[in-house]
Formats: sequence, structure tokens, C-alpha cells
Amino acid sequence: MSATYLLTFFMLPPLCIRYAGKSMALAEVTPLQALLLVAVVYACIELAQYGIKQMRLRPFILELRRQQLPYYATLSLVQQKQFEKRVANFILQKSFVARGSGFTVTTPMKVRIAASAVQLTFGLRPVYFSHFKTLLVYPDRYYSTIFKRYHCGEVNMRGYIVLSWADFENGYSNATDGFNLGLHEMAHALHLENVIRNNEYDFLDREHLQVWNNLSKSEMQQQRYTQSGFIRQQACHDEHEFFAVCVESFFERSHEFRLSNPLLYDAMSQLLQQDPARRVYQL
Repeated sequence: MSATYLLTFFMLPPLCIRYAGKSMALAEVTPLQALLLVAVVYACIELAQYGIKQMRLRPFILELRRQQLPYYATLSLVQQKQFEKRVANFILQKSFVARGSGFTVTTPMKVRIAASAVQLTFGLRPVYFSHFKTLLVYPDRYYSTIFKRYHCGEVNMRGYIVLSWADFENGYSNATDGFNLGLHEMAHALHLENVIRNNEYDFLDREHLQVWNNLSKSEMQQQRYTQSGFIRQQACHDEHEFFAVCVESFFERSHEFRLSNPLLYDAMSQLLQQDPARRVYQL
């Protein structure tokens, strides 16, 4: 609101409004009182909208607290509050679509899927993979008509994250083997989201990303000529797969990762702003 507009407004004569009294007379209201009235009405509307949103978030927060997922349980109370809010907001921003006869995506399932995304991004500013608006969830592995084989998960640039629920659950049944479908596919989504020009574009620190890219390229070249190593051979297909496989071990085998390749581990730690080997989840 410009200074000229305000000056003109305050030079106007007092306003008149009816009030609900015994006499139904007109009551004079000064411009300042009118502004205060507008501010009160606006505040009431904002408060009501905030309350409605909190009511929508609450079922997911309560479910997260009920499940007590390992990553969430290790956070401080302040961090748990942040984690809860991010998980609930992630769910509200996505469409969860069940694929398969008689199969449904329940609230507990939504919470676990969202938690895998938030776990990966928790050290960063809030990132919700806004390009990927739909999550397709199959009960088990599904046949890809494009690749002509069965898949357990994928990230599609048309805006889909696809998961096999059976494989997603298996990934969390053993938290120390470095195989986790949820983290793997969310890592693909994060890697792609960073380069898509939208409201979340370029959220990864460029210097940290450059360090990671240089080290990962060197590591991939070395891995191609060796049959054994900490990072499994699947990672050497391309830089996206390498990143996703490393994310799995970063969270599930953090101590081994740090001992095996401290430079690569530190590069990922700086990139994601977490250090799970030391139980530090926000640097």
C-alpha cells in the first residue's frame, strides 16, 4: 500500500456501519478503526485456515508417533517435531495411487513412504519433490511394458514415483544390509528434482555437489575394474544409480561406509547435511 493511498484514505470522512443494537442506529467508524477491523477479520481467517491444516496433518503425525520408525526415534524432540511436520506435508502434497485389484494404500503406508523421503532430505531445507506429484504403489513387483521386465521401483520424469510395497517393506526389514528400495527411489527423485527448473530447483549446495560428482566419477571408474568393493557393482551403471546405491549404504551401513571410503562418505555427508555414522542428522 503506497504512502499516497494511505494519506488519501485517512483524509476520507468517517465511515458508517450498522451495528446490532436495540436502536439499529448507524455507528461512525474512523479509518483507523476500519483498518483494525479488516486486520482482525484477516487474522481470524488465517487462524481458521491454520487450524484446518493442523487437523489435516494430525492423523499422519499420530501415525508416525505410533510407528516409531528407527530414524525418527533417534532424533531429538525438537527434530522429531520438524520431521513430523515434513512427513505430513509431504503426504498432503502427493497423490497416492494403488495399483492392483483389491489393493489399497493405507495411512500407515503413506507415512512410511513419506518418511523415507524426509529421512533423505532432513538435513536440507524442506524439499518435497514437487515435480513428482504421484506415487504409484503396487502390492508386489510389476511388469514394465517399456523395459520388458519386472521392476520393484522407478522414478519417472512424467512425475511418478513407482514402488513395489513388498520390496519397500523388505528394505526396512533389515536396516544394516544396504538394500532399501524406499531410500533408493527417493534418492533418484532428489537427484532429478535438483535439476528440474521449478520452485525447488538447485537446492543442493553447488560446491558440495561438485565435490561429490568428482569423487563419484573416480570411484565408478575404479569399481568397473574390480569385482569386489564396498559399493555394489549395480552402482556403476551411471551417476544416478551410483548416487542412489550410495544413499542406501550411507544410512544403513554408515560406519562401514565411512571406514571404507571416508572421502566419499564425507562428500555425501556434506551434500545431504547429515552424518548418520555419528548420529548427527542436521549439520
